[in-house]
Amino acid sequence: MIKNKKIVLVGCGAVGTSFIYSAVNQGIAQDYVLIDVFKDAAIGNEMDIADAQAVLPVSFNSIKAGDYADCKDADIIVITAGRPQKPGETRLEMVADNAKIMKQIATQIKKSGFSGITIIASNPVDVLTYVYKTVTGYDSSKVISSGTTLDSARLRRLLAAKLGVMPNTVEAYLLGEHGDSSVAAWSKATVMGKTVQEYIKEGVISEKDLSEIKDEATHLAYKIIEKKRATYYGVGVCLAAIAKAILKNEQKMLLVGAHLNGEYENENIYTSVPCIIGRNGIEKIIKWNLTSKEQTLFNKSCEQLKEVFNTAKKAIA
Repeated sequence: MIKNKKIVLVGCGAVGTSFIYSAVNQGIAQDYVLIDVFKDAAIGNEMDIADAQAVLPVSFNSIKAGDYADCKDADIIVITAGRPQKPGETRLEMVADNAKIMKQIATQIKKSGFSGITIIASNPVDVLTYVYKTVTGYDSSKVISSGTTLDSARLRRLLAAKLGVMPNTVEAYLLGEHGDSSVAAWSKATVMGKTVQEYIKEGVISEKDLSEIKDEATHLAYKIIEKKRATYYGVGVCLAAIAKAILKNEQKMLLVGAHLNGEYENENIYTSVPCIIGRNGIEKIIKWNLTSKEQTLFNKSCEQLKEVFNTAKKAIA
């Protein structure tokens, strides 16, 4: 008998429910459990999403509002809980409040006996993923930060728009922090098989254009938050892509937050690097040979994250 795939969502806000909506539309799992500190939010979303069962081309088996006991036999837990980012506030400025929330969540999940894979999107995501791993003691390959999955998607979309092509013909990625200090690995970027440097030599695009694209991709969240108070559709789809890669063992390369142990000249930190994602979570960290400038910027991003993690450690002590 084949066991149904089960996903537990912790945090039924806009990000979490955007993920669940994307997941059920893609038929990623069969059973879903919703957990929220506000029980009515979980119950309301259970009722709302259940209405999709009768019309989806690939339906799911069940969805219910539950509690942490439901984590025990889950394949994946997705955590999006935490207070939202305020207009003008950086992700790193949210650290103390959300570190305390993450510690409480991690403690409850560990207590449940859960042994699956955790995907975290709560901000600041790199730091809170480290908090979760520290509290639970889970293997780092099974604790994944959504990292710069969304940032990289934005970079590809913006570069594609500049060149007048479809985003799925672009390979371009942001490494490091999911935030202001992320690093564009332009040395590894290609569009329809041609390197970005070739496009520059042809006069199709300039270094200035690339700088502006990177800056817009990095700061787009602030613009969205200013207009509608939160971002959630893009990250919801990205979380679904990570979950799908795990449950369907896609062995897919994604820019996710991984625990570094000397890779990219850094260690004992969560930050985004290219990883192969499959049934065991992070199957492998892909090592790119960055340019000296890219490596220097990546190191600076890591140093900034380490400083913020010290703030998180004080908050959860």
